[in-house]
Amino acid sequence: MSRQKQTLLDNISIVLVDTKTPANIGAVARCMMNTGLSRLILVDPPADRNHEARRLAAGAYALLDAAEIYDSLDKAIADHHLVIGTTRHKGKLRKNMRSPRVQAEHVVPLLAHNKAAVLFGNEVNGLTNQDLARCHELIAIPAADAFPSLNLSHAVMIVAYELFLAAGASPSLSPAVLAAGADAEQFFGHLQQTLQDIQFIDPSHPERMMLALRQLFGKARLSERDIKILQGVLSAVDRARNPGNTGS
Repeated sequence: MSRQKQTLLDNISIVLVDTKTPANIGAVARCMMNTGLSRLILVDPPADRNHEARRLAAGAYALLDAAEIYDSLDKAIADHHLVIGTTRHKGKLRKNMRSPRVQAEHVVPLLAHNKAAVLFGNEVNGLTNQDLARCHELIAIPAADAFPSLNLSHAVMIVAYELFLAAGASPSLSPAVLAAGADAEQFFGHLQQTLQDIQFIDPSHPERMMLALRQLFGKARLSERDIKILQGVLSAVDRARNPGNTGS
């Protein structure tokens, strides 16, 4: 594998959220090793009392041992610039959705200067709406209508394989540096508070509008400078509403 290809793949994290079965974590680790991916992140994983993960990893032990473990998704993706969720459910609020192949072609050019996280939910329900709200873009894996549900490790392998191929296709790399997840979350928190203050959204049910806004801004792939400008706009709105408050 070329050095450039490996460098690009090293900037991809596979994030497993609320996985129920340790064996599936091991199977995912094996899929990742097959496709040159090295960073596995686990959010609230199950205890592996019977070493099921190691049995299914079939040699991918180093990757399992190096897996990062977090108790919340926000912590897990804080240092990532692009967050991509996987879902098999389509809906009016789920925008920016592409197939694994098309998404890989869009993501790989950004990996020269950015870290990307690809999120997979648990085996029963997948990612929650709250999880998906943290995603800039979505992947939907085409499957037969009669049985569209995929095993977790199979879904990871399909996505990982397309990323592996795209990284080896001599992509034209982008110089863009996107905003880190923690900075983006700070902006979205400020945005939600300001929109509630001006009564644009209902403070008791902000999720629907905030999801739409997150996806709108996610499509723009905001840079750190973009975030600072938008934060400045929100601060100006806050000051205009409260002219006596100079702390904003």
